[in-house]
Amino acid sequence: MSDPVQPAETPDSPPVALIIGAVAVTLLLASLGQTIVSAALPVIVGQLGGLEHLTWVVIAYLLSSTVVAPIYGKLGDLFGRKIVLQVAIVIFLAGAVLSAMATNMNFLIIARAVQGLGGGGLIVVAMTVVADIIPPRQRGKVQGLFGAVFGVSTVIGPLLGGFIVEHFSWQWIFLINLPLGILALAVIAIALKPRGVRVKHSIDYWGFVLLSGGLTAFVLATSLGGNTWGWFSPQIIGLLVFAIGTLAGFVWTEARAAEPVLPLSLFKINTFALTSVISFFVGMAMFGSITFLPMYLQLAKGVSPMDSALQLVPMMVGMIGTSMLSGFFMTRTGRYKRLPQLSTLVLTIGCLLLATMQLDTPAWAIAIYMFLVGAGIGPVNSVSITATQNAVPRAVVGAATAGNTLFRQIGGSIGVSIFGAIFASGLASHLSAVLPEGADVGTGSFSTQAVASLPEPVQALVLEAFASALHPVFFTAAGVSILAFGLSFFLEELPLATTLRKEPEAEIDAEEQASAALVGAPASVRG
Repeated sequence: MSDPVQPAETPDSPPVALIIGAVAVTLLLASLGQTIVSAALPVIVGQLGGLEHLTWVVIAYLLSSTVVAPIYGKLGDLFGRKIVLQVAIVIFLAGAVLSAMATNMNFLIIARAVQGLGGGGLIVVAMTVVADIIPPRQRGKVQGLFGAVFGVSTVIGPLLGGFIVEHFSWQWIFLINLPLGILALAVIAIALKPRGVRVKHSIDYWGFVLLSGGLTAFVLATSLGGNTWGWFSPQIIGLLVFAIGTLAGFVWTEARAAEPVLPLSLFKINTFALTSVISFFVGMAMFGSITFLPMYLQLAKGVSPMDSALQLVPMMVGMIGTSMLSGFFMTRTGRYKRLPQLSTLVLTIGCLLLATMQLDTPAWAIAIYMFLVGAGIGPVNSVSITATQNAVPRAVVGAATAGNTLFRQIGGSIGVSIFGAIFASGLASHLSAVLPEGADVGTGSFSTQAVASLPEPVQALVLEAFASALHPVFFTAAGVSILAFGLSFFLEELPLATTLRKEPEAEIDAEEQASAALVGAPASVRG
């Protein structure tokens, strides 16, 4: 027997439109928090010092936002989306203010970690709010809009950061969040209704602790491996062993918890399991491309950092266009399976074309390659969230959304680390093959200035080696993309529901509801 339904609200009704606007602002805040800082780092280091801790300004935000994502998802399921989203915004803004007040690098790193604690919640809870107010079939175009927000932040973040540090002080990179965050808080307070049902909860404290510890160790290992410490150093091996042990303890705990942070039964649902793995692989390809394309443009093509950000616009256009088109397609047809199949194939082709780039590859060809990569990435995020929210019981929709997001972020972290190791190894190999014995070009500080200072014959050899070292990076990205393409054929397609289900009035037991959905509940229950 299906759950009772209520009339679907449309995105055009005023309250829903207000909420979607506020949610889009919160997502923009969180995504800009990841990208806007990069252009300001040299200026920040110049004032605060602490060059050796430079990467931690980025890692601290990435780490804390990744770790708390599944926790926010579960808290939203337990206590309602409104209060949890408001708390996340307040924490994010507090971290932004603390970052602007930083007087040394250690202070800034701690403040960025606080900001990430809020940022992780903004992404997960904001996307889950949509599941509470819009039926699955209409959800597609909204998730497509949110995908466009992420695409815009990829390019706008570095450009905005560069503009601010050029015309104002670097503190405004953080303070610019305040008016937008306060506006989002006000709109959410007015338009979003709190949960009307009071539910007795059993909080999985051990699950929170073990998941946080395991993910922290894992993200640190993938972020620092090959950079701060070697992959086979005692520090990295110790972090990985700790992560594996802690996450194994988490699985054991979740199997016995009354209301687990991430119900293990979710992994028995075809849609959740496959979209999570597909998101993982696409995350690897996406973050790898975004990381190494600016390097190619700046070093091989000799463009400035600002110009290299501008030349990422074709990727952004592809990402935004296909994200929104896929959303409208899902809303119109109620189906989604063909979208990840087609998009991951396009992503594979784009990555293979990037792997053919040479020093003399024309700018128009690179723009086409980047457009294809963006077009391949765009639909996956919106399809994954919409399909997952349609397939799982409503009591665990927050945890499922968080799990999907978590896999994409972990995929990005691993992708950057693996691709970085492949690039460094390839560059060293190519340089040793083309340079005279004993020559040293300082690859540890590989930069435009370092290359420009080399004698012209050596400079040409180094740039050729650099371009060649990028080929296996993009071939690897194509490899993981083709894995995602193959998996997409096994994705179960459940027609997107056209109505919302009411909040259950009885006490919610997330694990029992998820299990019930697996043993024969009709599709309408899962919709």
